[in-house]
Amino acid sequence: MGIEAVLTGDGYVTSQLRKVVNWSRRSSLWPMPFATACCGIELMSTATSRYDLARFGAEVMRFSPRQSDLLVVAGRVAIKMMPVLQRIYQQMTEPKWVVSMGACASTGGVFDTYAVVQGVDQFIPVDVYVPGCPPRPETLIEGIMAIQRIIDEDGIPPSGSRRRPLRIAIEPTHQVRTQPTPLTVGQT
Repeated sequence: MGIEAVLTGDGYVTSQLRKVVNWSRRSSLWPMPFATACCGIELMSTATSRYDLARFGAEVMRFSPRQSDLLVVAGRVAIKMMPVLQRIYQQMTEPKWVVSMGACASTGGVFDTYAVVQGVDQFIPVDVYVPGCPPRPETLIEGIMAIQRIIDEDGIPPSGSRRRPLRIAIEPTHQVRTQPTPLTVGQT
C-alpha cells in the first residue's frame, strides 16, 4: 500500500506521521477540471470504466476550487479566460498541484495568435506537462501518477511555505508515423 507499518501484538499500527499524511494525500486527489476544447473530452474519458481513474483515488471531480487540490488545465486558454484561471488557482487549498494537459495548454498548440495564451505556465505554476494533441487518457493517468510519486516523497510542508512547481514532462507513449497515403491535390 505504500505505508510501511508494523502491527504490534496489542493491535496497534505504528508508522511515521509523514507517511500516513502523504499516503492519504496521494490516494485522495480531487481534480478541478478546466477543460475548454478537445482535451476536455479525453479528460472526461479517464473517468469511464475503460480507463477508471478511480483506481488512483482521483475520480471525484470537483467544480469548486475550495474543494480541489489538483487543477487540470485541458485545452486552449484565451487571454480573456486567464484571469478566471488565475482566480481558480488562488482559491484552491494548499498544497495544490497543476497539470497542463495537451499542446494548447502547454504551448498554445497550433493557435499561434494574439488571443490564445502560449502556455499557461507563464501565469500559473505547472507541475506536470502532459503532451499530445489531444493526449490519450493513459498519458493523463501517467501524469497524475507522476504527481502521486512526488507526493509520496514530499514531507509535511511547513505552514506559510510556498512550494515550487515540479515541471515534469511526461514522455509520449507512442511513436508518430507518417500518413499511409500522401495527400495529392488534383489539377483541373
